[in-house]
Amino acid sequence: MTVTGVRVELPSNQPIVLLREQAGARYLPIWIGAVEATAIASAMEGVQPPRPLTHDLLRDVIESLGATVVRVVVTELRDSIFFADLVLEGPAGEVTVSSRPSDAIALAVRTGAPVFASGSVLEDAGIVIEEESEEEEIERFREFLEQVTIEDFLDSGGSETS
Repeated sequence: MTVTGVRVELPSNQPIVLLREQAGARYLPIWIGAVEATAIASAMEGVQPPRPLTHDLLRDVIESLGATVVRVVVTELRDSIFFADLVLEGPAGEVTVSSRPSDAIALAVRTGAPVFASGSVLEDAGIVIEEESEEEEIERFREFLEQVTIEDFLDSGGSETS
């Protein structure tokens, strides 16, 4: 999968991360929280915060322990909630850690790790997006970013709908 970016679903203004099949036409939209949307989008744009944010810290801890992020896999869609695994390789071998997809994708964007989705998840939630529609969604997300402030994230409670 290719992380194509973060979009805003209308009319709810709910952020989604949009993944696209590398060898196909399907997209996988995953609903995420605003904080996670900002974390993914800023990393994709190469924004370097003055101090490490949570996903930067996690990347640094993993690297400090001599491990690497091998891949992220969106593994399941159950009761409208997406599940993912982080696959790490370290001195003790390969380790799989359960994760919210948004956190795993934010880490993958920071480490260059590939993102995969299981065939069953793509079958259940994959969609085809017309090119014009994708451009409209990009414009809506730009408008969302113009209106959002840091204060919008300070009391978010960290909740997320995956």
